[in-house]
Amino acid sequence: MTDMLIQIDAELDASGLFCPEPVMMLHTKVRELAAGAVLKVIATDPSTQRDIPKFCMFLEHQLLDSSEHQGTYTYVIRKKS
Repeated sequence: MTDMLIQIDAELDASGLFCPEPVMMLHTKVRELAAGAVLKVIATDPSTQRDIPKFCMFLEHQLLDSSEHQGTYTYVIRKKS
């Protein structure tokens, strides 16, 4: 993950879960957040590389960052205002 000065408001750990569970959990978690809040998502399912950017694009959330390190995928998402 790049060094960013972004305050993370919430975190979702979907490690060990497989499609469609990470995106289903993401959808539920995003609903709980205030508009503009930033969520960090941690996942181990490679399909999240496709699913999470599509989720953000479809629902107009901003994918601020995505990275992969040794099979762990990290996403930083700002909820649509």
